[in-house]
Amino acid sequence: MSNLRHERVRELLKRAIGEAIRREFHVSDAGLITVNDVEVGGDLRTAVVFVTILGSPEQQKRGLHLLEQNRIRLQSLVAKAVILKYTPTLRFVADDSIERGNRVLQILDELEKNPPVKAGPTEEP
Repeated sequence: MSNLRHERVRELLKRAIGEAIRREFHVSDAGLITVNDVEVGGDLRTAVVFVTILGSPEQQKRGLHLLEQNRIRLQSLVAKAVILKYTPTLRFVADDSIERGNRVLQILDELEKNPPVKAGPTEEP
């Protein structure tokens, strides 16, 4: 399968899954769930969905649990929105890349405010 087709299917799935989640889950129950990325298997039968859940730690746990619990329903909604020979089996994974990125930015800000002390040249006898 061509890379272009694979990329197009991945983007279609990402959009369809995000829309299905938006319609199915209320923010007050599961937090704000966003689909960051979708990795599709070469045969298009499996898809790993990377999600970020904004909210309290309790909402994050509940959100991931609700996604897993309603996986079949979400797959059927995606099957109606995206016509493929096979509807991929979805697997949801919490994506912490945003948190890691924010931490890197925080460290860079701290370094900017307090630059590391440079050691002067050492003299050898």
